[in-house]
Amino acid sequence: MATFRLIIKEITYRKLNFLLGLLAVAAAVALFVSVLTMGQASEREARQLMRDMGFNLRIIPKGADMEDFWATDFADHEMPEEYARRLGSEPGLAVNHLVATLQKKARWRDRQILLTGISPEIVPPGKPKSPMSFTIEKGTVYLGFEVARGLGINKGDEIDLFGKQFTVEKCLAESGSKDDIRVYGDLHDVQGVLGMEGKINEIKALHCVCDGGAIGTLREKLVRALPDTQVTEFRSIAIARAETRQMVEKYMAFIMPIVMLVCAAWVAVLAMMNVRERRREIGILRALGHGSARIASLFLGKAVVVGVLGAAGGFVAGTGIAVNWGPGIFKVTSQMITPLYGFLGWSLVVAPLFVALASFLPTMMAVTQDPAVTLTKE
Repeated sequence: MATFRLIIKEITYRKLNFLLGLLAVAAAVALFVSVLTMGQASEREARQLMRDMGFNLRIIPKGADMEDFWATDFADHEMPEEYARRLGSEPGLAVNHLVATLQKKARWRDRQILLTGISPEIVPPGKPKSPMSFTIEKGTVYLGFEVARGLGINKGDEIDLFGKQFTVEKCLAESGSKDDIRVYGDLHDVQGVLGMEGKINEIKALHCVCDGGAIGTLREKLVRALPDTQVTEFRSIAIARAETRQMVEKYMAFIMPIVMLVCAAWVAVLAMMNVRERRREIGILRALGHGSARIASLFLGKAVVVGVLGAAGGFVAGTGIAVNWGPGIFKVTSQMITPLYGFLGWSLVVAPLFVALASFLPTMMAVTQDPAVTLTKE
């Protein structure tokens, strides 16, 4: 009788053992697939949330007085706007989302304002392109909460800003910070208003520690690229980003080996029970002249069948868990939780091998049994 037919007959005869083994493999694969699918969503979610904490790197002219800078929140010196474009094309820098700004205090309609021009984001080649900050169209402005409220200005109003006409595109919500007295405009519009064409006094950027090292290394590279600048970093934001990513990675590295060990133990115990139940059958086969290879093929063949079917069922179950429950957990990146069909191929290869390895020791016990001793006991 062919080996495969013997395997099918054994499966149909000992259904409970087969179903328990199938359940073990399917549960392990389902957990792996769901955790890995949602794990990618978790990494994206953490990256998005950490990114939304804001820029953590500020590049300002070297001659700027740092006491004044921290007191006023902008540098009292200027540098060429071209510096931002130069950084955006500089290879080997672990920075992204560069925004050139020009900020100045001004009196407008008898009120103190922070006139702030911002450029569209500059994204270095190969970096994520989803924007961190808003982009202001030419000829429009955004008004901070206190400015709009104090002057009774609403969205859509036309205003005169130091001799130039602008449309109020948005009145910002209260922030409880200096942003409430800002008037935001396109960088080139603000440069024109201030008579400072081609000048900026700060470049804001996102420094990702995971991409290439600490702030000290970055400073050295920036000094070589832009010798007349200096760099400051918001350490709390940078550390929070790094620690959050490390936490996600450590969690994944911790949970996966535990799942593998539990599944391996479960499969090994079931295989051992199967060997004990089939001692008489094994003894008869050995007495009829079937060698160790044939006996081993029966047990390992069953392990492969269990692994393939369990992998397929586990992939479907795990994907269903991730797709149906994931969006409720990871709300920011919920639309990006989709089936990862590449895991199906890996599951169909790895799961049978894993089950076969877990069944190896019980199989060796089966092939080494003396048929005379086995049949005498029976």
